[in-house]
Amino acid sequence: MSRQVFLYDPPDRFVAGTVGLPGRRTFFLQAVAGGRVTSVALEKTQVAALAERMDELLDEVVRRSGGNTAVPAVAPTEVTDTAPLDTPVDEEFRVGTMALAWDGEEQRMIVEAQALVELDADSEEDLAEAEERLLQDEENGPPMLRVRLTGPQARAFAKRALDVVNAGRPPCPLCSLPLDPEGHVCPRQNGYRRGA
Repeated sequence: MSRQVFLYDPPDRFVAGTVGLPGRRTFFLQAVAGGRVTSVALEKTQVAALAERMDELLDEVVRRSGGNTAVPAVAPTEVTDTAPLDTPVDEEFRVGTMALAWDGEEQRMIVEAQALVELDADSEEDLAEAEERLLQDEENGPPMLRVRLTGPQARAFAKRALDVVNAGRPPCPLCSLPLDPEGHVCPRQNGYRRGA
C-alpha cells in the first residue's frame, strides 16, 4: 500500500487545538485548505515541543539572516488565529514522529507529522534499523501530514500552540502537579497541615 501524504502548501489555516475538558483534552494539529480539512491527534508534550522548536528554528533564521528575512520576531496580530478547530474533528492518525525544517530558498517552514507505527524487533539494533528503513521509505511508509508555512504563519502557529498547552489545569503552587476541579492530593503536604 502506498504512503498517504496530506500535503498543504500553503495551508489556509494550520493550528493546534483541543477537544474535551482540561485534564481530559485530546490535542490535534489541523490543516485546512480549499475545503480540505486534515486533523491528526498527538500528545500535549508533542504540541509543546513542536511549538518550542519551531520558535527556536525561526529565531535562528532571523539571527543568521541578520534580520533580513520575512520571518517576524514575534507573531503578527493580523495572522493570529483564536478560532476553535473546524468541525467535525475526524482523526486521520495519531502522530508518532515529527520533523521540522527550514527551506531557505522558498523561505518556508516545513512541518511533518508521521503516523505512529509499532515495530517488532528482537534487539535494539534491529529496532533502530527498522525505524531507519521506515523513515526512509517514501513510497510505502506510514501516513504523513506535511505542511509548508510562511514565517508569519509559523510564528502564529507556535504562539497559539503554546497558548493551547498552557490553557489547561493550573499547577499546584507546592508540587507543580495539575490541580483538578474536584480537588488535589498534594504529595508535598504529605497529609500534614500546619495550623494558622
